[in-house]
Amino acid sequence: QVQLVESGGGSVQAGGSLRLSCAASKYTGNTYCMAWFRQVSGKEREGVAVIDNYGRTTYADSVKARFTVSQDNFKRTMYLQMNSLKPEDTGMYYCAANFKFFVGRGFAPPCSTDTMDINYWGQGTQVSVSS
Repeated sequence: QVQLVESGGGSVQAGGSLRLSCAASKYTGNTYCMAWFRQVSGKEREGVAVIDNYGRTTYADSVKARFTVSQDNFKRTMYLQMNSLKPEDTGMYYCAANFKFFVGRGFAPPCSTDTMDINYWGQGTQVSVSS
C-alpha cells in the first residue's frame, strides 16, 4: 500500500504563490504517473498537472505558464509551484498516482490526467485565493 501525503496549501491573495508537496511512502512498479487534481465545491475534479518517472510533464491549459510540477525522486516527493494565483485557482488540491510495470521497448506512453488509471489518492490540501 502506498500513502500520499500533501502539504503546503493555504490562503493567499491574487498574484501570490504557493508550493504544494506530495510525499509518497514508497514507489512500486517500474514506471509511474503522479498528478495534481483540484476540485471546487459543486464542480467535477479537474486535472491540473502530471509528471512521470522520466520527468515528462503535462499541464491543464488554465495553469500553463503559471504552475510548474517537479519531483525529487530521492525524497519520493512531487511538487506543484503555483505562481500568479487567481481566485479561480481556489479549491481542494489532491495528489494522485499510478504505479505500474511497463513491459516493452523504449519509454512508457506519456501520462494524462484524463486517462491515467489512479491507484492512490492523497487526502487533499486546501488552496484559497482571494481577490
